[in-house]
Amino acid sequence: MVEGCIMASTDLAARIADRGIVGIVRGSSADAIVETVDALVRGGVDVVEITADTDGVTRLLRDVSDSFGDEVLLGAGTVLDPETAQAVLSNGAEFVVTPTVNPDVIELANRYGAPSFPGAYTPTEVVRAYEAGADAVKLFPASTGGVDHLRAVSGPLGHVPLVPTGGVSLDNAEAYFDAGATALGVGSSLVDAEAVADGDFERLTENAEAFRRIADRR
Repeated sequence: MVEGCIMASTDLAARIADRGIVGIVRGSSADAIVETVDALVRGGVDVVEITADTDGVTRLLRDVSDSFGDEVLLGAGTVLDPETAQAVLSNGAEFVVTPTVNPDVIELANRYGAPSFPGAYTPTEVVRAYEAGADAVKLFPASTGGVDHLRAVSGPLGHVPLVPTGGVSLDNAEAYFDAGATALGVGSSLVDAEAVADGDFERLTENAEAFRRIADRR
């Protein structure tokens, strides 16, 4: 691990925290991915995570990376092992997100200067992830404990950047920020699968604009 990689990871993580919203795209097709991301960007959400359990994820990552370049900070989610982390980082992903704490994935991401956001729920898991080298910790699933759980965890662990994910919506986004969230991972409330299926990408832009306004009020 070289110093340049550490700085790269730190800078990218800071940009994600500054933007505040990570748009999660799951189950997209190659035909829709560029229009989906474009709709998010037009609404002000330019940090995008494509989940690795999506068919053809490496192609989707390459398509988005080639289409948007530095305009989008692109990540891969649902990364379960270092082999998948290697594959997505080699195809355009700049950060990785996991549903669990896997030290091997964190180590690989650090090796490539890529921020990692492992999923954790309990204080013990959060500390374990952060001590393993994570840049921030995805509090997941946020929906089961809600804002009160985030507030309770961040109280004694205020030094750990937390990104609640799972069940984040326009109704609770501001409350999560008020409770100490560094950023929010937002899936279906932002990337409406029905709207994508209908070709109504303007709805995604409107959703993105609404989340952008909340993040900008922090």
